[in-house]
Amino acid sequence: MSSQDTIDTLVRRIEVLEAEADIRRLQARYMFLCDTPCPEYGVDSDEQRIELILDLYSDDAVWEGVGDYYDSQFGRAEGKEAIRAHFSRFWPQDQDPKLLLNAHWLTSEQIHVHGDEADGQWIHFQPWLFENGKSLIRASRLNNAFRKVDGVWKVTRTRTENVAIADLPDFFASSYPKRSVLLKAPGTNHTNEHAAGA
Repeated sequence: MSSQDTIDTLVRRIEVLEAEADIRRLQARYMFLCDTPCPEYGVDSDEQRIELILDLYSDDAVWEGVGDYYDSQFGRAEGKEAIRAHFSRFWPQDQDPKLLLNAHWLTSEQIHVHGDEADGQWIHFQPWLFENGKSLIRASRLNNAFRKVDGVWKVTRTRTENVAIADLPDFFASSYPKRSVLLKAPGTNHTNEHAAGA
């Protein structure tokens, strides 16, 4: 193998590693923005949160739930406007009971890069706590697709199916923040910006 062939091989391998890292961050950011309370400091409404999520998607993206449970619950949304409407139904302004806590853990990662396109599979777990005390934990499997758009990786497909849903005891969490201050600038006053269970 010539020196140029070696360099070309190394460049391709580095490009794959960089793509995997970008996609990993992209998928993690999606989950981060879906958490409640939203950890992105300064996001004061679900409308803002939804727009930040939509920034992660290509214009022709698809969001769909599949399988016996998710097909009827979530259905299929094609394009950003339909995906925006999907998330608006998920976070309605008059949500009752209000969602107090929702956090996402990603596991079992597989990322496969094919030039400027890629796919990835994960399982994610998320506990839910509602204002009326109803609590559950949901496990879902993801099969997502990605594409480089103007040099930036975007989500082109979110595809999810149910693995399991289990009830948790009412008010299973004894403390949880009303608002996340994790990304607030250091050295500022955090007083009264979070409260246990209230």
